[in-house]
Amino acid sequence: MTKNETFVSIRSATPKDAKTIAEVVAMAIGDNEILKNYCGEDFLSVLEEIAQTENTQYSYHNSLIAEVDGRVAGAVVGYNGAMLLPLRNGTFAIIEKHLGTSPNMEPETSAGEFYLDSLAVFPPFRGNGVARSLILALSEKAFAYGYQNVGLLVDFENPNAEILYRSVGFVRKEEKIFLGHKMWHMQKKL
Repeated sequence: MTKNETFVSIRSATPKDAKTIAEVVAMAIGDNEILKNYCGEDFLSVLEEIAQTENTQYSYHNSLIAEVDGRVAGAVVGYNGAMLLPLRNGTFAIIEKHLGTSPNMEPETSAGEFYLDSLAVFPPFRGNGVARSLILALSEKAFAYGYQNVGLLVDFENPNAEILYRSVGFVRKEEKIFLGHKMWHMQKKL
């Protein structure tokens, strides 16, 4: 290991990681107004409840945690794209319990890919290969389960993220509008 490299360990998330997952999902979405519109003013608490619940998009079951020197550095959430609607039903049921209504949004993935839904690294750990390690670990998990494609959406306004995804084998497939933003749907093939 060179002087600038950091040893990153990746593990499966547990229910105790729900707060971390909630923070990562919020950072990945990156827009507090969108979060408030979909999850209410106390969006972090709602996301934490979603992360603690098994059959939801952001469940700990769908998450990997990165650690550096025993400290949580970031996380990634991913799942079978064919399961989006059933997972959303669980997610939206929790949101509806808190807000009295559930969101209406277009699907961001579909059958035929393992979907990288959310990824974020906490600021003190950025620039040390943590995001790359999480992406590669999620890709390895997907390919080990027999999926041929890993997909994701990246905002047009986040070219640095696109550069990172390209560096680990993702290519642009199509343009999409999601949550009012222009996005690239990118995929990595086995």
